[in-house]
Amino acid sequence: MKLFVGLGNPGRAYAGNRHNIGFLAIDAILRRHPFAPLRARFQGQAAEGTIGRERLIALKPETFMNDSGRSVGDAARYYKIDLRDIVVFHDELDLASGRLRVKIGGGNAGHNGLRSISEHIGNDYRRVRIGIGHPGDKDLVHDYVLSNFGKAEMDWVTAICEAIAANAEFLAEGQDASFQNKIFLAMRASGLLPDDAAEQT
Repeated sequence: MKLFVGLGNPGRAYAGNRHNIGFLAIDAILRRHPFAPLRARFQGQAAEGTIGRERLIALKPETFMNDSGRSVGDAARYYKIDLRDIVVFHDELDLASGRLRVKIGGGNAGHNGLRSISEHIGNDYRRVRIGIGHPGDKDLVHDYVLSNFGKAEMDWVTAICEAIAANAEFLAEGQDASFQNKIFLAMRASGLLPDDAAEQT
């Protein structure tokens, strides 16, 4: 069993926030792959299903971002899921919009959702870092992540979430480098990355 977690804040008021791109990625995965309907479990909304040959549970914590670890910890303990089989999708200020990187462990770069998860289950889980860009001033970060994506940004937001869903089987099978490369190629093909963008692994 694998655990895919999307980070965000619950409720309609937060639905379009940059901080909620993890929720949007999970929603795209649920639309594309055979999953049961979401239902209230583990202090969040969860659904069981399959991606390729892998059994998964998809989770959207409803504990609010800063307490995401309580929900993730409940699900991980219930299913006895190893840290390397937990994948967390989250917004990343240190990547340009439309970029994506996968890593295991490492620092949390001030992301309170990741910090909470690490406090509850340990640090060596897999992270899918979805770039949302940076406002340019650290004093603007709080308002920036809790503001909605602009209309002009929705093309790349939709494209990257659909690419994540289309290539989720690579991620489910632990082929992180292949998954990351597929997303890069999909975003390049969409015309939503600059022509001189270089692939990074």
